[in-house]
Amino acid sequence: MEGRGEGHAAAGGGRGEGDPRTSTPAPEAWQAPTLSITRYDEDWSDLADAEKRAHHWTGPFKYIPLGGDAWLSTGIELRLRSESFANNALGNAASPDDAYLWTRVLPYADLHAGPLRAFAQPILAYAAGVRPTAGPVDQTRTDLLQGFAELDLGAVTLRGGRQMLSLGTERLVGTRYGPNVPLAFDGVRGIVAVGQTKVSLFVIAPVAPRLGTFDDRTSPTKKLWGAYAVLPGLDLYYLGYRNRIAQFGDSTGRELRHSVGARVYGTRANWHWNVEGVAQFGRFADEPIAAWTLGTELGRKLPNLPFAPDAVLRFNVISGDGHAGDRRLGTFNALFPKGKYFGELSPVGPYNLVNLNPRIAGTLGGGVSASIAGSAYWRYSTADGVYDIPGNLLRAPGTSRARFIGKQIEGAIAWQATAELELSASLSFFQAGRFLRETGAPRPIRMIGLESNFRF
Repeated sequence: MEGRGEGHAAAGGGRGEGDPRTSTPAPEAWQAPTLSITRYDEDWSDLADAEKRAHHWTGPFKYIPLGGDAWLSTGIELRLRSESFANNALGNAASPDDAYLWTRVLPYADLHAGPLRAFAQPILAYAAGVRPTAGPVDQTRTDLLQGFAELDLGAVTLRGGRQMLSLGTERLVGTRYGPNVPLAFDGVRGIVAVGQTKVSLFVIAPVAPRLGTFDDRTSPTKKLWGAYAVLPGLDLYYLGYRNRIAQFGDSTGRELRHSVGARVYGTRANWHWNVEGVAQFGRFADEPIAAWTLGTELGRKLPNLPFAPDAVLRFNVISGDGHAGDRRLGTFNALFPKGKYFGELSPVGPYNLVNLNPRIAGTLGGGVSASIAGSAYWRYSTADGVYDIPGNLLRAPGTSRARFIGKQIEGAIAWQATAELELSASLSFFQAGRFLRETGAPRPIRMIGLESNFRF
């Protein structure tokens, strides 16, 4: 269940009554912060001015004065998401038709008192119709998703507790926002700001969600530590990862993996780009690790054409194990990636893969946007198999020498009905390629996704 596709990240907070385009100018127009998935990144301190709080109905909830320099910000997300599959599970012989409904509620409270801060976000997540039974990313009932204390020392911020974490484009560390139960981490984090550079230092462990109420626990087997630096147009990072019970292919053992990466991104005129490379080394079951990935994205906006389309081409190469039995592991580990890796339907994960993904998106007016995308997937190494997004082996290589895994087409449409409410739908179709035909009984996968997301 964990590999199910990522949902939409709802759009920003919208304008209030003080929109400067109205006929009567407001004393001071107020633009709400863009709503984030993590929520703690939003800065509502500008609403200390009571006049600004009156610009939109959410203002009194976003800044509640408590006396002195103390204030409280509150908000909530209510999401319903339905996914309907034909031939789920990558076309295996036992592929079921599947349809289920995810429901989640994410209220939060963010307390500020001078340099001190306390952030709490419970989660209520339930699933209906998941067969044969709901897993921990479908349903966790009532639990604590995020809860931390923070001390702001100016250039240095110290934070301890439970929090979601989003690094860069979430290639290696993401929020897993699309499935019903997002991913959080327990641990400590320091954020150092020097000029235009911001560096995050952390020692954390993923939270393992469980099916009951208030029973989520810190993972006893996995740990993550590292440093992530954000500069203008450039990210540089090191991530250390340990898993006491890791599995690759038919081997199980202790994994200690180090990832060193760089990401270059930017815009010029109507062009935009994002290129990221990662090298991994370490040991798995007392054997050396040598793995890597290179992801590229190049896009161009065409504002003078109807619907102002944005055309993007992505190309990813992700290493696999080159030679079985050579006592060296070449399979890349994506660690904790975003669930929506290749689209609303992501039948395979970022391991042992070559992927080509063209996409075009545009605005239709009235708050409506739409996109259409294609994907093609090949195995990087014929000695390695195909994995899902969490890293579980879906198909062993067997005796097949074929590389082509399959192709996919997907369309999506979203309507920002109000500043707080987004409605969206997607239709996806995946057709198996030669490798899947030679190693199983493939049937095409079809998925319809429907979502309603209210957030403020």
